[in-house]
Formats: sequence, C-alpha cells, structure tokens
Amino acid sequence: MLRSISIIVPAYNEAVRLKDNLPRIIKFIQLHNLDAELIVVDDGSTDDTGTVAETAFRFAENVQTQLIKNDVNRGKGYSVRVGLLASSRPVAVFSDADLSTPIDEVFTLIEAIEGGFDLAFGSRAIDRSLIGIHQPWRREQGGRIFNMIVRIATGLPFKDTQCGFKAFRMKECRRIIEEATIDRFGFDVELLFMAYRAGLKLQEVAVRWDHCDGSKVNFMRDSLRMLTEVRKIRNQAQKRTYERVVHVSPASIRGESTDEPPLVEM
Repeated sequence: MLRSISIIVPAYNEAVRLKDNLPRIIKFIQLHNLDAELIVVDDGSTDDTGTVAETAFRFAENVQTQLIKNDVNRGKGYSVRVGLLASSRPVAVFSDADLSTPIDEVFTLIEAIEGGFDLAFGSRAIDRSLIGIHQPWRREQGGRIFNMIVRIATGLPFKDTQCGFKAFRMKECRRIIEEATIDRFGFDVELLFMAYRAGLKLQEVAVRWDHCDGSKVNFMRDSLRMLTEVRKIRNQAQKRTYERVVHVSPASIRGESTDEPPLVEM
C-alpha cells in the first residue's frame, strides 16, 4: 500500500475544531506508520487557528508538518491549491477541518490511486447509507440540486463534486492545480472539470460522512456564489481558457485521446 502522502487541511477560524482534529490526524499517521506530511493552511483566520496548529505540531513525532498562513482570507479554493502545491509527497489529500469524512477513509482514496486513477474523490451520493448524520433537509436538497446543475452546465458525470475529501497524484495533477482560477467554494468543480477535460483518470468513491455543526457556509449567499462560479467555469471553457492544460495532459503524453466532451447547452 502507498504510504507516502501529504494531508492538507485548509482552515479559516477553525481553532475549536482543529484542537481535537489535528491530534486525530497525527495519531492516524503515527498509528499506521505513514511517511506523511501534514500541512495546515490558515486562511487569514482571526481566531487562534495558527496557534492551535503549532501546538498540535509539537506532538507530531515522525510527522513532517508545515503551517502556511495567508495574509488575508483568500478562500478555500486558494488555500487548498497553496497546500497542494506546497506538498512534497507523490500523493496529496485534502480534508476539511471538521473531519466530516473520517480521516481513515484516506485508505479508500489511496486504493483508487493505486488502482491507476490520477484523482480520487469522496462522494456522499453513491451510497447514502454511509451517511451517519445528515445535513438539515434544506441544505441536503440544495446540494443535490447544485450537483444536478453542475452536471448540466459542465458535462461532468459525477454525483457529488463538493465532498471535501480528495486525493491527487501530484505528478499528473500539478499543472491543473497551478492553472485553476476559482478561489472559493466552486474550486472543486473547476479542478474536476479541468482534470476531466484533460483526460486524467478520475474516480468517485463512496465514503463515510457525518454532518458537523458550525459550517462557515451561508446557504443562500454561498449557493449564489457557487452558481456564479460554475457559470464562470463554463464561460472560461467556451473561451478555451483551459486549452493549455488539455494539451499538456498526461493522457496526451501517453498518446491517449484528449477529445473534450461537449458542454451541454443550458
């Protein structure tokens, strides 16, 4: 089993959650004797997020750690990209700070990567019996509607693009991450869209998941922002903004087809 990984945790005002969850991640790495690095990206927090991370790192024996601090709040997408590009292991995983997907589900993603996929991502929609604590009804239905819109607008065939638990084979994915443009909540869609259009091998995998109270997402405000970002992705695709990524994709290097699936007209 692949044991050399980076784990990236983007965090904005997550001092309370990180106080418990960073030690959980560290213990997981130590228990399984992984050659892992743990990177926390503090996205301009106004609480003690950075201090909590530094305190947890003192007990991270045999775990390489790094705290990156954004000068101001730049968005989850920006922070995930910074963490991924700072990683040094061949596979990098990003996890939400609330660990709504338990950290041991890393092995589920690694199994997919070892199976030949370049990007593996957790899904709550493939097997909903794995959801322990559901989101409030309105938020859950809103998520389903959003993913339907994503499929219509982008042509992506996946059922859940927004689960905050994704793994990247960095040799193949680095260029895509570098070229991404969405800094906030729509970044997942853009990364998957770019990877899909570039001919990378993607796998959506069922993972356990529990809703955690204290989400930073405002349902109405951020839903509108996410829809705006999906429209931006679609417009950029129509303008062939992502053309460079397609032409330097691993699929093209391997001599495989890089024909782009058409965007579905809305």
